[in-house]
Amino acid sequence: MNRVIITKMSAPEEPLSNLGLGEDPEPALPSQVVGSFLQKSWQRLLQFGLGDTALRIGIIVVSLALFWGVAALMGRYYTSTRGSAAASIGGVNPNANLYADLPAKIPIYEGQDVPEAFARAADLHTILPSRGRTELTTYLIQSGDTLFSIAEKFGLRPETILWGNRYTIGDDPHMIYPGQTLNILPVDGVLHQWSAGEGLNGVSSYYGVSPDAVIDYPPNHLNRATLGDLGHPNIPTGTMLIIPGGKSDFPDWRLPRITREEPAAARNVGPGACSGTYDGVIGTGNFTWPVSRHLLSGYDFDAAANHYAVDMAGEEGDPVMAADNGVVVYAGWNDWGYGEMVVIDHGEGWQTLYAHLSTVDVACGNEVYRGDKLGTVGNTGTSSGAHLHFEMRSDKFGRVNPWDFLR
Repeated sequence: MNRVIITKMSAPEEPLSNLGLGEDPEPALPSQVVGSFLQKSWQRLLQFGLGDTALRIGIIVVSLALFWGVAALMGRYYTSTRGSAAASIGGVNPNANLYADLPAKIPIYEGQDVPEAFARAADLHTILPSRGRTELTTYLIQSGDTLFSIAEKFGLRPETILWGNRYTIGDDPHMIYPGQTLNILPVDGVLHQWSAGEGLNGVSSYYGVSPDAVIDYPPNHLNRATLGDLGHPNIPTGTMLIIPGGKSDFPDWRLPRITREEPAAARNVGPGACSGTYDGVIGTGNFTWPVSRHLLSGYDFDAAANHYAVDMAGEEGDPVMAADNGVVVYAGWNDWGYGEMVVIDHGEGWQTLYAHLSTVDVACGNEVYRGDKLGTVGNTGTSSGAHLHFEMRSDKFGRVNPWDFLR
């Protein structure tokens, strides 16, 4: 039987110097260990094709770390600042001079009236609190102003503008024009010019207020001690008194009712009046706009302001059409401020009026049908610009607001 002998081969011996024996081994630094680990890890990622993915993940992680780090620093700073402010306000050292570090004098720079720190930039949109007016003032009418826009400007009712200027415009809202000066009352009410022989009891009663309301109103400057008998008070003739809360009746300067049976009722209002008696087509009761634009231009219907019409927008020369079928009972010039005017009687108690026309294209007694041309938009009579002054009147409803009936 053969015997197999396995011999163990020994590795060749190395010098002790090569094995590091005989001298102290030098330990590896932590940064070297980390660097070696990262290098080997990166090599393995590259071998598996994950280099790009690992790079993106690393960028995200670093970004998040930076964000949270900055947030933590800012939060710590804010907490520290707030704590210091609270300690100051809380009076940790009430004897401390809070202004010790400020200069003794605030410097004034050349050319400035006040220190720069106190300068304030102008703000065109600053809202100033309204200050109540206490005295009678005046207003110069500008181009484009109307009775209603002026009233809104001063926070008054339109009728107050009329009642404050009865001695110049006579309660007629159309009698204002650019360049004219209006009285503006401080409150809603009436302006009364005192006449010789008047009594304060009678005047105040006429306007619907008590004598005390007039006497005690400061802008009137009345002295009870020197006023004397209220039936014959010591008030100089011509004195303008403000009647706060007072109301007045309007004189009826409006046109009379003009019908096909008696159109001559308007003979005193101008040469456009018709005569005789007319017969003709009756209206349908359905009224359409007499101009193409369905827009307001100037005054709206306002019975309280003595304006029983709608001023409709239009350019001079635009056609004016009949609002419904009817018979012409006025055609021509009007002396009461309407200028060139047409009135149609539609039967069944209805009439319509068209004023300030540039031209009149119909004549007395003509039958017209809805949509027929009556004339053209103009600026005649007492008018502040081209428009159509349109009125509607009914025997049943009276002077009605056209907005309620036009289609």
